[in-house]
Amino acid sequence: MRLLYHFWMSPDCRKVRIALLEKKLDFELRAENVWERREEFLALNPAGEVPVLVESDGTALSGADAICEFLDEVHPDPPLLGRQALQRAEVRRLIHWFDNKFNTEVTENLVGEKMMRRLLGRGAPDSAAVRAGHANIHTHLDYIGYLTERRTWLGGGNFSLADIAAAAHLSAIDYQGDVPWKEHEEAKDWYARVKSRPSFRTLLEDNIPGVPPQEHYANLDF
Repeated sequence: MRLLYHFWMSPDCRKVRIALLEKKLDFELRAENVWERREEFLALNPAGEVPVLVESDGTALSGADAICEFLDEVHPDPPLLGRQALQRAEVRRLIHWFDNKFNTEVTENLVGEKMMRRLLGRGAPDSAAVRAGHANIHTHLDYIGYLTERRTWLGGGNFSLADIAAAAHLSAIDYQGDVPWKEHEEAKDWYARVKSRPSFRTLLEDNIPGVPPQEHYANLDF
């Protein structure tokens, strides 16, 4: 069976988890504390980063984008990048938006400061960074609302890796209760549709020891 090395609050790992489940592929999760620099794990990915997917034949793939594109090529149904070149370009653009711009402006400032510092014992969060994350998230939620007013899903007419990437980041932030859903109804409606997908159920069951999720985290109606 496939084995996915992951870290619970990593949006990259969450993205791969959702993609595997959308493809209806069986896999086992194994949490990896990358800061331990285990030799066995470094042999799979010398960069020492998650996610790493080990196929049933022992082939190891690393990097969320590489893994997701591999899955879409080898298991084409349902297509998560799109079937046409322009569709794929737009989906890739939005993946880059959330995995880079959103990650830098929001995820690192909220999850990185408030959750990861705590888990790694690195002291109190940087309050200025947290304030920046809270301020920046509104622009991105507005953008999600803008897109969903014009499209069924973020990347177009079909659910895609654009939705998966956005939801992977927002789910990590929502775990700690930092998404202002009440101020962004369009984004909230889109996220409710994502949460209702079978592929999202295991993420909603996440419960990190010592750091439980907010009460609304698994509630489909929030």
